[in-house]
Amino acid sequence: MSHSSSRLRWRVVDIVVAAVLGIAVGLIFFAWNFAGDTIGDALKLILPPLKGLVGGMWLLGGVLGGLIIRKPGAAIFVEMIAALVPALIGNQWGLSVLFSGLLQGAGAELIFLTFWYKLWKLPVAVLAGICAAVFEWTYEIIVWYAGWAPIHKVAYLGVLALSGAILAGVLGWLIQRGLARTGALDRFASGREVRTLI
Repeated sequence: MSHSSSRLRWRVVDIVVAAVLGIAVGLIFFAWNFAGDTIGDALKLILPPLKGLVGGMWLLGGVLGGLIIRKPGAAIFVEMIAALVPALIGNQWGLSVLFSGLLQGAGAELIFLTFWYKLWKLPVAVLAGICAAVFEWTYEIIVWYAGWAPIHKVAYLGVLALSGAILAGVLGWLIQRGLARTGALDRFASGREVRTLI
């Protein structure tokens, strides 16, 4: 078995930690579903596309999952688990959040795949947050905001992408590094990499 294939193969610890991470992020989503949506609705009254400023938080699971687990499918797996939690507990969108989770995770996954699961710097995390936002935007524009004026749709893409870059990309990267510094990720390359720099 080559080093590359073993590096990308899932271990039991990867599955367990990804599931726990997904549940933790899902609980954040559950809280944000109400707080973030209330803020977003208030922003929408000012200018509809501004609702996207709060959207990046819902993209966090995929970016964080990819950064920590560093295996193919981790971004999708963690984001799907994170979406499942509020779907089971209760939210204002019902089971549609599972489809959103799939798209958001796939957007982040695409960026990690583009770099062959080898590059984990801040710019990659930011790109993953942006790509997750683009995937989610496509869904929302079709399902929720089809009646918006074209200029609002384009502006919403820009605002949501900015939010994804910051609240999923930068925040996800900072959380991963923070967890690594505590030693909680020592069984992962993502943890050892940061700890060797300390």
